[in-house]
Amino acid sequence: MTRGDTEPTGREWNGVPTVELTRKSFWQRSHHLDRMTLRDLVVAYFQYPAILAYGALAAIAVGLATWRPSGALATAISVAIAVLVYPLVWYVLHRWVLHSRWMFKVPVLATTWKRIHYDHHQDPNHLEVLFGALPTTLPTIVLMTMPIGWAIGGFGAAFAALAAGLLTTCFYEFCHCIQHLAYKPRSPMLVAMKARHMAHHFFDETGNYGITNFLWDRLFGTFYEREDRSMKSATVFNLGYTPEVAERYPHVARLSGGVATGHPRQRARG
Repeated sequence: MTRGDTEPTGREWNGVPTVELTRKSFWQRSHHLDRMTLRDLVVAYFQYPAILAYGALAAIAVGLATWRPSGALATAISVAIAVLVYPLVWYVLHRWVLHSRWMFKVPVLATTWKRIHYDHHQDPNHLEVLFGALPTTLPTIVLMTMPIGWAIGGFGAAFAALAAGLLTTCFYEFCHCIQHLAYKPRSPMLVAMKARHMAHHFFDETGNYGITNFLWDRLFGTFYEREDRSMKSATVFNLGYTPEVAERYPHVARLSGGVATGHPRQRARG
């Protein structure tokens, strides 16, 4: 147990404060994937509130789809489309929203941008930041899946599509964690997937926007292997939110206690 994992009890003995420490609850502590094993990740993953919420909502959606079912074909098509469209939706959001340079200019959006992506690029291995935030992910999943299902088969198909979207999100989140974990996958496909995502985080953020699927990167011309690009991006960790930009648009810097620069591991040592 380290002191960072504990907190004072606040108890007194004969009027004198004690120095006894109690262990913090699991998610009151920080978790960094570059210091975790695969087992550590699995334990953390199935305790994270957002993952538990996705699973519970998926079970409810399956129950509702079963209660008022659509036809088998309509349900199957709705589920298939929800799963297949997910990589495209992620690509669009990742490229043109999360990597935009307009959100931090609007104070009401700057807080959201900081939480859902800037912090992740500032410290890519910080597990709590890596997971999506429910206030932003859930509306996106609902809008991405339920209208498709409803148009194809009505009530039952809409909730079947929602369940598919929620479970696909769980799969993507776990794959995303694996890509940042201090662990080399045995599958050559996962090794290649991880290398491309690591290049996005540590070499050039203007490409490889996919997580488990790079089809849309190939189609839109943003796919690359690291050896294809000779120079490292100067904005790979700050997404263009530099100290100079922060002087004009300071909201994110105020929330972050300044603008961090350089490699996350070097900052941690400093």
